[in-house]
Amino acid sequence: MSTAPQVPDILSPEFAADPYPAYAVMREKEPLIWHEATRSYIISRYEDVERVFKDKKSEFTTDNYDWQLEPVHGKTILQLSGREHAVRRALVAPAFRGSDLQEKFLPVIERNSRELIDTFRHTGSADIVSDYATRFPVNVIADMLGLDKADHPRFHRWYTAVIAFLGNLSGDPEVTAAGERTRVEFAEYMIPIIRHRRDHLGDDLLSTLCAAEVDGVRMSDEDIKAFCSLLLAAGGETTDKAIAAILANLLRHPDQLAAVREDRSLIAAAFAETLRHTPPVHMIMRQAATDVEVTGGTIPQGATVTCLIGAANRDERRYRDPDRFDIFRDDLTTTSAFSAAADHLAFALGRHFCVGALLAKAEVEIGIGQLLDAMPDMRLADGFDPVEQGVFTRGPQSLPVRFTPVGG
Repeated sequence: MSTAPQVPDILSPEFAADPYPAYAVMREKEPLIWHEATRSYIISRYEDVERVFKDKKSEFTTDNYDWQLEPVHGKTILQLSGREHAVRRALVAPAFRGSDLQEKFLPVIERNSRELIDTFRHTGSADIVSDYATRFPVNVIADMLGLDKADHPRFHRWYTAVIAFLGNLSGDPEVTAAGERTRVEFAEYMIPIIRHRRDHLGDDLLSTLCAAEVDGVRMSDEDIKAFCSLLLAAGGETTDKAIAAILANLLRHPDQLAAVREDRSLIAAAFAETLRHTPPVHMIMRQAATDVEVTGGTIPQGATVTCLIGAANRDERRYRDPDRFDIFRDDLTTTSAFSAAADHLAFALGRHFCVGALLAKAEVEIGIGQLLDAMPDMRLADGFDPVEQGVFTRGPQSLPVRFTPVGG
């Protein structure tokens, strides 16, 4: 194991500008690094990150979320384990799959996408990030919960502060304070709404959460508030970055974009490959429950482990030509890419696999399909090359496109 790696530090400007060359060196030469600034062990190979996420031997916990997530969300389902986790997940999971997703929420997704596209479909130009991607998933979640979409600016400010807190690897005190302030503001906003909704149940997701019961257990007001906070941040930031990244990847590969235009069933493949090639979340932390041997050495009991998804998803031991974006690759299975059997790591794996994966898939398939319909000759603005930004989460900050309006 190395403590003085020959790679750019994950907090350096060089790493932030382009982490992929550093990831390659880590995988090859420094698969286990002790990182003093974050007080964590960094792992980067696919087999090691996969093992941590699947955790078949109960070697890893989410106890690190006590300090990483709880200050901004309150205690969430991600921190639970065993029966407590299973029951809470059973309370929330049905809303994100099967008939609830199909019948209740697909129309919500379609309507919110169309409303945003209607604001620019006649203009011939748009910035996919600011005009669409940063708004669409948050609007969908607010609508699903039965919240007022007029509060969108507040939701966006809150989840941006939360994500900044989670990615605050250098410990900036102002970022920490803003994140902690968000927890208070969100609670002041949500708790009265939850209490009112308990007495006036509707057919929205918040009502479902208020009424849900498994084995005699119901969610408290605090449980529901924490889950809604997590949903806004995780569902907003990740889908926002994924949509921008899919289009950036396709616009850089016109032959693949043409194939997706022609056969919309390929949107799922483009999403799966984007999750592998340019994932919205580049790192997830866990805590070692015991001493664990990984490639390069031992992670001691109680240590924080930083799992580099962005590195593992480009491991040449797992994928052929991993730095190439290819929606037709045969070593990534689209049919399982949005389930706990996924062979990429962007949604994690195992019992903490992303509960919103199918919601994200529905948003992406509907959203990208509608964007392609509205902009059949969509192209990057002249001279623009999409640039990813971010370390903890990462994606294009801007994606200006031009197109010939088609009406409708």
